[in-house]
Amino acid sequence: MASSDWGDWLPREVEETTPDGIALWYLGCNGFVLKGSDETTLFIDPYVGTGDPPRTVRMIPVPFDPEDVTEADAVLATHEHTDHVHGPSQAAILASTGAAFYAPDDSLAVAREDEQWTDNWDVSDDQFEEVAEGETFEVGEFTIHVEPSHDADATHPVSYVIEHGDVTFFHGGDTKPGEELETIGESYDIDLGVLAFGSDGWIPDKETREPKYTKWYSDENEIADAANALQLDTLLPTHWDMWKGLTADPTALYDHTRSYEYPNALEIIEIGDRVELN
Repeated sequence: MASSDWGDWLPREVEETTPDGIALWYLGCNGFVLKGSDETTLFIDPYVGTGDPPRTVRMIPVPFDPEDVTEADAVLATHEHTDHVHGPSQAAILASTGAAFYAPDDSLAVAREDEQWTDNWDVSDDQFEEVAEGETFEVGEFTIHVEPSHDADATHPVSYVIEHGDVTFFHGGDTKPGEELETIGESYDIDLGVLAFGSDGWIPDKETREPKYTKWYSDENEIADAANALQLDTLLPTHWDMWKGLTADPTALYDHTRSYEYPNALEIIEIGDRVELN
C-alpha cells in the first residue's frame, strides 16, 4: 500500500470546506468525495492503490492516506473491480470514521469474503449495506437512487443518481452506452454526470502476463453516446488518467460531443480538483 504523495492537505481541505450546495473533489481513477452544505460527506469509489504491475500501473499521484480521513458518512461502490472495492483504500476509511459501506452484492462479497474487511480492519458487519437497482436511500442531506449500469466487464455493476436540493449528480462507474442510460436520462434532470473514458491497449494478461488487447472504458464515440442518452447538462470524464497503456486525452471529447444535443458542456478536471454545484 502506497502512502500519500501529497500529505494530508486534501482530506483537510474537504473537512474545512462548507459549500453552499455541493462540493466535489476528484480523487483520480473514478473516485470522488462529495460534501453538502450541511457537511454530509460521501466517498464514491475511492482508490489509492498502485495497481498490479506490470498489468496495471498507476500513472497519477496517491492523493491521500485513508487513515487521514476523519469525516465520512458513507462510502459507495459501483462494482466489484479492485479499483472500486479495495480494503486498504476503503475499509480504512470505515474504520477511522464509522461510515457505512453501500454496495451491490458482488462488491460486498469482495469486502466480506475475499478481503475480509471485518478481520483485517476495525470494521463491523453492520457497516455493510447492500443496495440494488431501483432502491433509494438517504445519507444525511443526500438522496441516493441506485440505477443500472451497462458494464459487461463487471458481474453486478450499479450507477448512482445523487440529489441535493435542486442539484442532481450522476456517477456511472465504468458504464458504457446502453438502453439503461436512456431510461435514467428520461427519469432525472442531471446537472453533472461522471462517465469513465479511456483508450484501448495491449495490457499483460492477468494469468499469463502475455500482452492482451484490452478495452475497459468507453472510447470517444461511446462516451458521447452515453452522455447524450443520459441528457447530461455537463459531462465530466474520468478514468482517462489512471492506467499505463489505457490513458487518453479528454480534450478530444470537445469534438466528439459537439454535434450531439447533450451534453451542454464538458468539464475537464484533474486529480485533486474541486467542482462546486449550486
